[in-house]
Formats: sequence, C-alpha cells, structure tokens
Amino acid sequence: MASPEEMMASMIANMKEKTGKSLEEWIQILAKAGLAKHGEKVNLLKGEHGLTHGYANMIVHFEKQEAAGGPPAEEDLVAGQYAGKEGLKPIYEALMAAVRGFGEGLDESPKKAYVSLRRKKQFALFQPSTASRLDVGINLKGVAVAGSERLEASGSWNAMCSHRVRLTDVSQVDAELVEWLRAAWEAAG
Repeated sequence: MASPEEMMASMIANMKEKTGKSLEEWIQILAKAGLAKHGEKVNLLKGEHGLTHGYANMIVHFEKQEAAGGPPAEEDLVAGQYAGKEGLKPIYEALMAAVRGFGEGLDESPKKAYVSLRRKKQFALFQPSTASRLDVGINLKGVAVAGSERLEASGSWNAMCSHRVRLTDVSQVDAELVEWLRAAWEAAG
C-alpha cells in the first residue's frame, strides 16, 4: 500500500491529465478568485470547475502553503510539537534512537501534532499529548493487552494504531517498549 505522501505525489503527477490543469494553474485560479475561507475555495473548485473533493481539498492546502511561503520544514514541525513541552523531548529522542537502530527503510514523517513512523506501512507514532505525557501509538494487531499495565488498546485515542503506551519519563523507554516497537516494525515490513 502506498504511503499518504506517495498517493499525494501520484495525484499531483496525474493532475493535468485528470483535471485539465496543473497544480500551479489551479493555485493561480484560487489566487485570482480572492476567497479567504478553505470551504469557499473547495466549493469553487468543485462547483465551478467540476473537481472531485480530493483534488479540490489538496489544491487548497497547497495554495495555502504557497501563500505562507511553502511547507514547514520537518525540523520545524518537531520543534513545534515540543514547544512548551521541552521536558518530553528527551523521551522522543530516546524513542527515535531506538527505532533508528532497527534497520534500513525507516520513514520518519513529522506532522503538526505527531511523528509517524513507517516502513511499508505505519507501525508507530510519537505524540506529545500533554505538557507532561508523550503517547506512543503502536500497530500490534492481534496482540492482547491483558496482563500489561503499560500496553493498552488505543481505543478512540488514535484509529491509526492498535495500542498505546503513555510515557512521562525517559526511563520508561525500556527493553519492553523497544520490543513492542520492534515487533510492530517487523510486521510493517
């Protein structure tokens, strides 16, 4: 299965063929329209130009990024996650050191609120959820949580992960947690 980044790249590559215009041309159309709200721009592209919601929404996001000077750099995204939560950064760094040691093929994809970790598919994510807690989402489908005080079902916290571990101290990045992450890494390959 393609990653979200690969799917977006494919949509951009096929945009002219599918919609009749390139991404740059669509961005110019939005700029000339003079609309301010996201929904108004999406509705314009769908209603007046017949685009699907997926293409319209993606074009509006790119137009907004361009107007802001381009997408944020990955290091800016991670720094933004830990602004005001600096005490959690050593936990994040210990987790990243552990997963980087698993082998080749790790795809680190920082988002605004978390870092997604992928191999062929997502196997984990690290999210500073509060000022004092970093949540580790792990994809361990079929692994029971009974008997573990730390590994819990993710429930409604994040649908992209089957399990969650809540961390408040770097000492909690231990062999048990690393083995759960390694199992998810192996299953994602």
